[in-house]
Amino acid sequence: MSTPLNRLSPTSVRERSACMCAQGDGCSSFAPGHALHLIQARIASATPSEWVDGIVESADAVGGELVVRTLDGDAHALWNSAGAALEAAPGTPVALHRRYGVLAVGRTQFNVAAV
Repeated sequence: MSTPLNRLSPTSVRERSACMCAQGDGCSSFAPGHALHLIQARIASATPSEWVDGIVESADAVGGELVVRTLDGDAHALWNSAGAALEAAPGTPVALHRRYGVLAVGRTQFNVAAV
């Protein structure tokens, strides 16, 4: 006699993959604003003409929000759970890849979500 297969519904799978950064653990999600996926970093670096330079206007390390003003004068409100606001204090020069949601602070890159 064979045993039935244990199939999980999509809902229970989504609940199990919830990000752990809300509890202070390492980020386990690649959703916008969470951990930077290797493929996301590679496609951003493969399209260098889409990076724009900017300056951090404000940074809230507790909430993970920061505002970047590009050299064109556009302001971008961003959120990141991995500490981008800790690395990029106001006045820090950064580069933003708007299409793929990547913020570069020096050599460190973060996955950011538009707020």
